[in-house]
Amino acid sequence: MIQNINSFISLFIFCCAYLLFILLPERRSLVALTAAFILILFKVISLSDAFLAINWNVMGIFVGMLVVAESFMASRVPAVVAEKLVNASKNTAWALLAICILTSFISAFVENVATVLIMAPIAISLCQKLKINPTNVLIAIAVSSNLQGTATLIGDPPSMLLGGFAKMNFLDFFFYQGKPSIFFAVELGALSSFIVLYFLFRKYRQKTQLIELEKVNSWVPTIVLIVLIFALVVSSFWDKGCSFAAGKICMVFALLVVCWEKIYNKKSVWQGIKKLDWDTTFFLMGIFILVGSLTYTGWISRIATGLSKLVGANLFIGYTTLVVLAVILSAFVDNVPFLAAMLPLAIEMAQTLGISPSLFLFGLLIGASLGGNITPIGASANIVACGLLKKEGYPVRFGQFVRIGGPFTVAAVSVAYIFIWLVWSKV
Repeated sequence: MIQNINSFISLFIFCCAYLLFILLPERRSLVALTAAFILILFKVISLSDAFLAINWNVMGIFVGMLVVAESFMASRVPAVVAEKLVNASKNTAWALLAICILTSFISAFVENVATVLIMAPIAISLCQKLKINPTNVLIAIAVSSNLQGTATLIGDPPSMLLGGFAKMNFLDFFFYQGKPSIFFAVELGALSSFIVLYFLFRKYRQKTQLIELEKVNSWVPTIVLIVLIFALVVSSFWDKGCSFAAGKICMVFALLVVCWEKIYNKKSVWQGIKKLDWDTTFFLMGIFILVGSLTYTGWISRIATGLSKLVGANLFIGYTTLVVLAVILSAFVDNVPFLAAMLPLAIEMAQTLGISPSLFLFGLLIGASLGGNITPIGASANIVACGLLKKEGYPVRFGQFVRIGGPFTVAAVSVAYIFIWLVWSKV
């Protein structure tokens, strides 16, 4: 009887929290933590189980990368590189594409919101010099960052979630179980989606030349980021289950960066800590507990069994259903709670059907991460880009964003969806 009551409470709290994520996106961390507190208070999940439900390895990766990314951004290296790319481009269209490509590269290793904040000033400056409306450019930067953030383990929280649930290490995002992995699906999607961006910018034919105003403050953060990526690659050889090493390494490097900033730049440690994205950090912790309660009360298993019966033995229908569902829902709701709830569900479905979970997991990641590109509220990077545009006097209409994000998403998801099916459906 108590188990049934706890089961009902966990589902009710989860649904209420999800609704509030949609209605109150600016209060998402407060909603997630409050919901987690209620679950613990009503003993739906014990304090110890709640603690264990949080993937501390993922949290270590996320917080550690936030610190390193903040220092990398402040070093102005990305801005200098962007200026040189623009000046090397044959015309404005290719200059804008070069900025999007650089955005993509950075976002594979730096959190998407930080990437948008790095690249936006360069794009806005270019548009002001050429008297171009920056709206389309900043939307392109946002969707480009969301695309490539999926390519590596450390690119964005959804990738970190997948790595945690599937016990994947850094190299597994390139080759997993001897087969091409997520990275190649994303890059093929990027090739097709950048064709969409080229058609968006193709009318800008004038030659671009920027006066190089940016100066590199220090190369140390860039070196630290490169060494950190190398350390994550090396650690993956002994931490086969991606259970502890990556998070600890990221936190150690974060501590080194904090010490360097204090000694070299005389920056206040407390002010640096305050500037970090604590909203997303606490949001992730709350989400882990919410999803953990669904797992402990048996809901994940029940829903997986129901979906498995619905799709039957038809693997293609099951795979397609998950991807389409992920794309549609993540266009309107935050992909972090959606993916956190669906990853264990996908694993359960795969076990029920007696197949490797890789097909479902990779399809979910692609659908949830790229589906967020359709609307201005589908991803944090989109919200930040629209906020910057509004600040500059260019408010973004919903349909205006969809006209760019929609075709971009369809192009990227379609190619990645086919690639994953061809590679992983026979496993």
